[in-house]
Amino acid sequence: MAETAAQAMAAAASRLRAAGVQDPARDARVLLAHAARIEASRVTLIAPEELAQDVAERYEQLISLRAVRVPVSHLIGEREFYGRRFKVSRDVLDPRPETEILIEAALAEPYARVLDLGVGSGCILVTLLAERQEATGLGVDISEAACLQASANAVLHRVEARADIQQSDWFESVEGTFDLIVSNPPYIALDEMDGLSAEVRGHEPGIALTDGGDGLGAYRRIAAQAAAHLPPGGRVLLEIGPTQGQAVGALLEMAGFSGISVLPDLDGRDRVVRAHSGAKHRF
Repeated sequence: MAETAAQAMAAAASRLRAAGVQDPARDARVLLAHAARIEASRVTLIAPEELAQDVAERYEQLISLRAVRVPVSHLIGEREFYGRRFKVSRDVLDPRPETEILIEAALAEPYARVLDLGVGSGCILVTLLAERQEATGLGVDISEAACLQASANAVLHRVEARADIQQSDWFESVEGTFDLIVSNPPYIALDEMDGLSAEVRGHEPGIALTDGGDGLGAYRRIAAQAAAHLPPGGRVLLEIGPTQGQAVGALLEMAGFSGISVLPDLDGRDRVVRAHSGAKHRF
């Protein structure tokens, strides 16, 4: 007799737990919904029912991949960020809840023209344009695959007419000025890479995780060149690692930025450095 959805889910959760997956019950549920092609909220409705063979086979494959630590987002092809679903792949960094702190900080003041350095999946730029219907923006990334992913997400969320996505090594191809510059650059030091989870270390692009050095390389480049693309009072918002607030703030101060502050995430860890260009700024 075929397993019920509830039995299959319980067995899957047990298998994922044994494999060291952090939240096995949640992952088992989400992947069952994906295999059955239903919303996750409907899984309880099918729990007593026997799984159709094709669903059971898809579920077995998904659980097998998750057990070897392929991220759930890569298995279902999307990740939620700031209330929207973004298409993701192994070519881009997964959108993370901590980055929503940067979004909140950006939305706290007006902006009309945004530059997103290292656009990746496009989750930051697309969200900022979707939240401000009059805004336009440029997203740049050294990775052509990331640019394609960001462009797809811009279309998905209907901001493509206001979003320009270009391949560029940081500011190399950037022209003009912006009243807001945002970035979630690679900030993990090379000697910290081994401490990352198997999901991140094995399945996310290394170029988006580390600069191959002390983790501050991208901030040095951004701090040195950002002011040339901002009017007086223009803003910079940079996501950081939890120990980098002081160092990144110092780089911006040396580059002539003012009003520098560090914003914590929901766990109280330093997460975003905020600064204004020149002496004229608002708090």
